Amino acid sequence: MPFWHRLIVVAVVMFVTIVVARLIDRRIARRDLPPEAITRYRIVRRSVTTTIIFIGLLTALLVIPQVRAVAGGLLASSAVLGIVVGFASQRTLGNFVAGLLIAFTQPVRLGDDVVVESTEGIVEEIGLIYTFVRTENGDRLVIPNEKLASDTIRNSTIRSREKVAEISLQVPLGKDLGAVVDRLRTTVPDGEVFVSDLSGNATVVVRAPAATRSSAEQRERELRLHAYEVLRAEGVYA
Repeated sequence: MPFWHRLIVVAVVMFVTIVVARLIDRRIARRDLPPEAITRYRIVRRSVTTTIIFIGLLTALLVIPQVRAVAGGLLASSAVLGIVVGFASQRTLGNFVAGLLIAFTQPVRLGDDVVVESTEGIVEEIGLIYTFVRTENGDRLVIPNEKLASDTIRNSTIRSREKVAEISLQVPLGKDLGAVVDRLRTTVPDGEVFVSDLSGNATVVVRAPAATRSSAEQRERELRLHAYEVLRAEGVYA
């Protein structure tokens, strides 16, 4: 097969891989979930996307004989074990594993108000390697996940579930997000409304106090109805 034919095959495989990864990412993103579930899904989405692209890249490169020969030689040698062990000892993998632990153990969630080493801010992004915290003056505190998972932090948002009614809404980025948030705030004068994520769609979180767990569940049902009416009025839901 001519070399330019192989290049076309590589380009097609990478294109299909990226399209598949994007479709799966959008499919996962189309969910109305509470912050703790959103945090998990964000990590899962990125892990799945990264894995798909990595496998697609390897598949595309193996079309080239020279690369395939090198890969076969590596797989047939004991050097693979050394590469795996060496890679596993790096901080990058440690931060990646810590990111998964953060996503599933939930010491922090997107939108949480936290204090890390005397610096207070809002958890803005939980990535595969780093977590970003937005401080009061607008700066970003970039924290390796491994450090965040091992250090002591104060989370002012995670409180008794029985006293908080909370829902999350997905709003397309093309809509007037400010108008939507302002309208939603009128439905919870005793609560709070904020944007916790801007990936794919804007994730708007609505929180309101409640006296008991049953009343929190009841208020969540009411908030969903009010939020639906607001989103229809703003043209989000046709």
